[in-house]
Amino acid sequence: MENFIVSARKYRPQQFDTVVGQSHITDTLEHAIDENQLAQALLFCGPRGVGKTTCARILARKINEKDGSVSEDGFAYNIYELDAASNNSVDDIRELIDQVRFAPQVGQYKVYIIDEVHMLSSAAFNAFLKTLEEPPAHAIFILATTEKHKIIPTILSRCQIYDFKRITILDIQEHLKGIAQKENIKYEDDALYLIAQKADGALRDALSIFDRLSTFSQKNITLAKAAEVLNILDYDQYLKIVDFAKENKIPEVLFAFNEIVKRGFDPHIFIAGLGNHFRDLMMAQNVSTIDLIEVGEQTKTKFVEQAQKWNAQQLIDGIEICNYADINYKNSKNPRLTVEIALMQLASLTVGDVAKKKSS
Repeated sequence: MENFIVSARKYRPQQFDTVVGQSHITDTLEHAIDENQLAQALLFCGPRGVGKTTCARILARKINEKDGSVSEDGFAYNIYELDAASNNSVDDIRELIDQVRFAPQVGQYKVYIIDEVHMLSSAAFNAFLKTLEEPPAHAIFILATTEKHKIIPTILSRCQIYDFKRITILDIQEHLKGIAQKENIKYEDDALYLIAQKADGALRDALSIFDRLSTFSQKNITLAKAAEVLNILDYDQYLKIVDFAKENKIPEVLFAFNEIVKRGFDPHIFIAGLGNHFRDLMMAQNVSTIDLIEVGEQTKTKFVEQAQKWNAQQLIDGIEICNYADINYKNSKNPRLTVEIALMQLASLTVGDVAKKKSS
C-alpha cells in the first residue's frame, strides 16, 4: 500500500510565487534578497495555517542558494530549525547561542528558524536578547509566532516584523480548484467555497477538510456532501423554509424545523443562521450590495431569485424576528418554543399579501 501524503504537505509551496494570498510579504522578501537588504532578525506573525513557516523555509533556502551553500541534490547545509514549543527552556537557547558564534563552513550565512517563538520562557527570551540585538554577521534569525502579544517588547523592537493576513475565501477556493484538477477530483464550485469559508482564512485547515471530503465523497465533492461532513445546514434548507414562510405554510415550516433538529442540529445555531439568511436576501435585493453575500455563485443566484419574492420591509421584519429569538434563546425556559414562535411569526409576515391574491 502506497503511503498517503496529506495535501498540506504534498502541495506546500517551494517558491515565493506559489505562496497563496501573502504577496505583500513575499514581494518584500524577494526584493530584500535581490538588493541585499535583508534584516538579520525577522518576525513572522499571523494566524495558523497562513504560510509563516513555509515562507521562513523558502527564505532560508533562497539565502542558501544565493551564497552557494546548497548541495547538488538541493540540500541546504546552513538551515537550523528549532521548535520553541518543545525547546523553550533557557538551556535550549544558551545551546543555540553557543552554536551561533561559529561561522558556517560553506557559504556566507547560517539561518535559524525558530517556530512558535511565543512559547519561550521569560528567562529564555532574556537570554536571547543580546544575541538578537547584535547577531554575528553570518547569522540570520527568522522567528514565527501565532501570538505576537505574548512576545516581550524588547524582542519585538529588535526584529523586522511581517504581519501575515488571513487568506481570502476566493484565494483558498482557487487554490483548491488547482489541487482538485491535479488530483482528478470532481467538484462543485459552491462546495469548495463552503470549505474555504469553514477554514476561516487558514489554508492548512482548508486542505485538511478538502482531503477528508475527497475521501468521503470518493473524489466527487458536492455541496450536499460538504454540508454533511462539515455538519453545516445546507443553504437549500434555509431556502426551503423561507419559501414555506412566504406561502404562510406554518405546519410545513414547523415540520422542516423538526427534521433539522432530528438530524442533530442545535436550534440556536439554526435560528441564528436563518437570521443571517434573511440578511443575505436583503443584500441580494440590490446590485451594489450583492457582493456582501459570502456564498458560492450558484447559491447566490438562488438567493437573488428568492429575494425578488419579498419586499424590503418584510425582510427587515424577518431579520428582527430571528434576532429577537436568538437573543432570548438562552434565557428561555423552553428554548425550542422560542424558535417555533419565531418561525410562526415569519410564516405570518405575508398573510396580507396572500389574502389580497385570493380576493383578486
